[in-house]
Amino acid sequence: MTKRFADLTAVAGVDIDVYSGECFGLLGPNGAGKSSTMRMLSCISQPTTGTLRVLGRDPRREASRIRGRLGIVHQANNLDLDLTVVENLTTYARYFGFSRSDAKQRAQEMLQFAQLEDRSGSKAEELSGGMQRRLAIARALVNSPDLVFLDEPTTGLDPQMRHVVWQHLLELKRKRTTQVVTTHYMDEAEQLCDRIVIIDHGRIVAEGTPQMLIKENASQEVVELWFADNPTDETVALLSGIGEHFDLLSDRLILYVARGEDAVNEVHRRGLSPSRVLIRRSTLEDVFLRLTGRTLVE
Repeated sequence: MTKRFADLTAVAGVDIDVYSGECFGLLGPNGAGKSSTMRMLSCISQPTTGTLRVLGRDPRREASRIRGRLGIVHQANNLDLDLTVVENLTTYARYFGFSRSDAKQRAQEMLQFAQLEDRSGSKAEELSGGMQRRLAIARALVNSPDLVFLDEPTTGLDPQMRHVVWQHLLELKRKRTTQVVTTHYMDEAEQLCDRIVIIDHGRIVAEGTPQMLIKENASQEVVELWFADNPTDETVALLSGIGEHFDLLSDRLILYVARGEDAVNEVHRRGLSPSRVLIRRSTLEDVFLRLTGRTLVE
């Protein structure tokens, strides 16, 4: 697919398959084209060129039928803040043709799923950020969708609440509900996604399972070095040849190496004295830096 806006090509030829029952991650730096891709996949906008099938149907001719089988969790919660928790669910269910009694029953099921039974009568605006996010996810599931799109589902949540939301999404996966997720948290992608596509400048630069992407695009270990002063050209030159390659960030140097301890010993042998050293395994974020040269939120 491609997507063009006047002289801007936002998506420059993306070819993907999302399989039934999997959690599929669509990742990329800001401006990479993932939002435009998500809008096409969720039948909000049409491709400029290319072929798109969602749930086996053509969005150009059957968009309304497709949307009835989708659940969409936007980055902003867009809840009806003046309505109660249960009213948010029943009202949304009615949009999908549920009778009043069926809407109430479905709302109760979703309250249990989101663990919000005790707040059913509270207005949405009275909920914490984490509770609002759980309600937004529950509302997107009220029509029992076959395919759910989640745009940065845990942005702005504290670590504890992120893990609560993860458990809900993992439960969806156990129920074989297909999910397409965008996220700026690499640990989230590793936890949730069966497969991942990384997009940069409108094109796919990598595709595979999280473990495969790390194995194929990153070293076994990573050494992060902080210095009392910003690294100079001389510092960078002294690090040359240690490991496979390195990245110079605004606050630290990152070495990609086979064995972290050996690399640190070599750094000291060359006369460098970093103020702080961290040795860790490679992650998806390292894959990102290597493939795009940018952080997710840059």
